[in-house]
Amino acid sequence: MSKESHGAPENDPNRKINLRRPDIMAAVSAQVLSHYRSELVESIRANGGILSADGLTVKLAKEFGFCYGVERAIDLAYAARKYFSEVSPHTPIYLLGEIIHNPEVNDQIQHMGIQIISPKPTAEELERLQTGDAVIIPAFGTEVSTRKKIEAKGCVLVDTTCGDVMSVWKRVRQYSKEHVTSIIHGKAKHEETKATTSQARAYGSGHYLVVFNLAETDYVCNYILQGGDKFEFLKKFEGAYSAGFDPDLHLQAVGVANQTTMLRGETEEVQRRFKATMEKKYGHERLNSHFRFFDTICGATQDRQDALEKMLLNPPNLLIVVGGYNSSNTSHLAEMGEAKLPTYFIKNAAKMESASLIHHFNLHKRQEIETRDWLPSGEITVGITAGASCPNNLIEDTIRRLFELRGISVQELIKG
Repeated sequence: MSKESHGAPENDPNRKINLRRPDIMAAVSAQVLSHYRSELVESIRANGGILSADGLTVKLAKEFGFCYGVERAIDLAYAARKYFSEVSPHTPIYLLGEIIHNPEVNDQIQHMGIQIISPKPTAEELERLQTGDAVIIPAFGTEVSTRKKIEAKGCVLVDTTCGDVMSVWKRVRQYSKEHVTSIIHGKAKHEETKATTSQARAYGSGHYLVVFNLAETDYVCNYILQGGDKFEFLKKFEGAYSAGFDPDLHLQAVGVANQTTMLRGETEEVQRRFKATMEKKYGHERLNSHFRFFDTICGATQDRQDALEKMLLNPPNLLIVVGGYNSSNTSHLAEMGEAKLPTYFIKNAAKMESASLIHHFNLHKRQEIETRDWLPSGEITVGITAGASCPNNLIEDTIRRLFELRGISVQELIKG
């Protein structure tokens, strides 16, 4: 957490530190730019997002790559490294899991000497933590119980949790206070969703249920209206509901929230179906007592989805989506592309082995696969987009590799 210093001793774990000191941020900005900036991408953006040569046109989506929340998280992690290297060089700095869902960025964080521990630290990892050690909470946030354990160890927390995620937490805590069960549209095993569901239990009176898609939504809605086999319900959603959750008791009043990186249209449909279900069961006059909803889709996620949707109105020949395979918002961009045209989800340019072979992530098999003869000859347009956790330097690498596969040097192209 970035706070002003009030002169507390350096060995005081409750001291407040200012990671946003001008000298620190000046150094951090230069370092982050050197690691992730791309003058090529900036140049192409300034030219309308298009670069063409010898029959190959690369077209960038209007919005792609790092969002403000990701930039802030990376800045704070770098600032923590800079601060502690100056005031307490021997203080260990730990990161809970990944700062964001991008392997190259996380590798860079490790190369800076920041140690990675589990998002939910094991007993052995907790034992390693000492009073005064620094622990970075990633952009997705962390579970309430994890935070309490780390605070109890006397560690200094550097909290990079995204503001949009915290907005969801606020809403879910409100549901909990009102004894309303949180229906969370998301992925039950995702770090953000785990952090959010822990907020639903913050007051001890709330419950939650995570639904992944519209099929699961319909199953729950049908159970609300028709009843059913409780054992089957609990088996189907195992690992996706709160301790003590009883579908016969805790689906009488529900509030919909979501993992911030889901598809907006799908989340809106989830809330529409729950609203219709509660209205049908309890009547329009009593709806407000049984249903709540608040739009908690991240603005940056929506901007990237909207930009890709606009690109797909006049679709290129194929689409490349760049980003971490475990990135939710990036996966949804790949889903959108797959519905319209050949789409290749890659984590970096090295996956484009040749014009006849690409290694890319298959969303349905949840593994990397190979596709041959993926890059057609002749005049083609290749669309490129990237998730909110993908830095511009990786997008530049992708652009350069595409032209290389056509025997074209981007450097010469720019000079020309």
